Amino acid sequence: MEDLKIKVEQALEEIRPFLITDGGNIKLIDIEDNIVKVQLEGACISCSVNQMTLRNGVEATIKKYAPQIEKVIEVSQV
Repeated sequence: MEDLKIKVEQALEEIRPFLITDGGNIKLIDIEDNIVKVQLEGACISCSVNQMTLRNGVEATIKKYAPQIEKVIEVSQV
């Protein structure tokens, strides 16, 4: 599990510069049953294309590092 978390974090590090450029960021919350839970931050929260970014950018990149991941979901801030 720790190995999987490292791979997911590596994927997020690849994506993060693009999100930061647009005034946002992303944080890993949890990995459960091959589902990655992330939290969007900053400008990403209210961005109209954040779900597309989540699927086409974040999920695709994470699957490149960790093919066993089934999907990436956004959890709202608590």
